[in-house]
Amino acid sequence: MLRVAITNELFYGLLMSLGGFLIAMFLTPVYTYFAYKYKFWKKQKKQTLDGEALPVMTKLHAHKFKRKFPTMAGVIGVGAVTIVTVVCNLDRGQTWLPLAGFLGGSLVGLIDDMINVFGKGDGVAGLRAPVKFMMISLVGLFLGWFFAYKLGWTSVMIPFYGGFSIGVVGMILLFAFAVVATSNAVNISDGLDGLAGGLAMIAYGAYGAIALFQGQWMLFGFCLTVVGWLLSYIWFNVPPARFMMGDVGSFALGAGLGVVAMMTNAFLLLPVIGGMLVIEAGSSLIQLISKRFFHKKVFISAPIHHHFEAKGWGEAKIVMRFWVLAGIMAVVGIFLAAIGGII
Repeated sequence: MLRVAITNELFYGLLMSLGGFLIAMFLTPVYTYFAYKYKFWKKQKKQTLDGEALPVMTKLHAHKFKRKFPTMAGVIGVGAVTIVTVVCNLDRGQTWLPLAGFLGGSLVGLIDDMINVFGKGDGVAGLRAPVKFMMISLVGLFLGWFFAYKLGWTSVMIPFYGGFSIGVVGMILLFAFAVVATSNAVNISDGLDGLAGGLAMIAYGAYGAIALFQGQWMLFGFCLTVVGWLLSYIWFNVPPARFMMGDVGSFALGAGLGVVAMMTNAFLLLPVIGGMLVIEAGSSLIQLISKRFFHKKVFISAPIHHHFEAKGWGEAKIVMRFWVLAGIMAVVGIFLAAIGGII
């Protein structure tokens, strides 16, 4: 009977994934029409958060910005995931929260993208970092309140140990941290054609597998819906990319992933399952700290995928190798979830 149940749930998830893929494929020409008509051209970033110039990255990506290159393609995924979830997979206990995280993150990213595309300025347009941080933090705190107060989650699962109660306030803060951290990690990794999409797809697939074995089949369906969209995105975004995901997509993916990690009670495995995302964000943090306090760079350019670019690696080589490493880490994460008592 267990085998039959898992088979039915797996089939359901695959249908959700197919739905996400097909709707995204249908919406892509619609987005492309409006992107070119209204000129959703992304401005090249030329300064760091602390106002320093970015000569290495500017030189590496100069060829991309010689042609008109639309951004905000993440709206395709937001639309596809929302349609499938609302029509086929809406549940208060399992999918309300990840969908709310997905939409909340996308709203923050959309505002940033709109300012970048239509605002005045060259290379520095967009929300200021503190404002963006505050907005995504508010999203995380609100979702954390719903998670702890409305759904009653007040303990975190520690692999090989068991549940550990942290109370309502502790859970709200941890939930907010998960949303903020993953949002920024996915956003930082969105620098090469297909990189962020592939890393996020692998992470969502791994957490979907954990949800499936936990019996959270609707959460599993949500994860596979996102995977379906990302398959469509990667189809169009392999080098040379047709468009950029933009912050609307990366923040949606990151916030949603943080919520899913909390709802599977496997947040502490996120540094493993999303290991490459952690490395990407960590490399930027290390570079920032080193420059500010020691006045020297650890990497030629950060995040680390730009370091390898500067070393002479081609985009496709970096992306594919990062995908391979992410896949290995995801498998290790699922294995740890199995032997650590999470599934």
